[in-house]
Amino acid sequence: MIYKTNGICSKSIEFEVDNNIITSIHFTGGCDGNLKGIAQLVVGMDIDHVIERLSGVNCGHKSTSCPDQLACALMEYKKNHQ
Repeated sequence: MIYKTNGICSKSIEFEVDNNIITSIHFTGGCDGNLKGIAQLVVGMDIDHVIERLSGVNCGHKSTSCPDQLACALMEYKKNHQ
């Protein structure tokens, strides 16, 4: 799935899920090292656990962040794949 982000430096998040587990993830744009680190941490995790941990994280003065947008992307995925 490709999720177009809102309100952050990253432009999109592309990810794959198999049996509710994140199998791959790639952020386009944003803070390269930090986003590669987030990707390495969440691959292999259950999407519900990732949503629980990352929802509501903000970035400075912004009301969202790359981790929060990842949670939003996963919530949208769940809504469309149930």
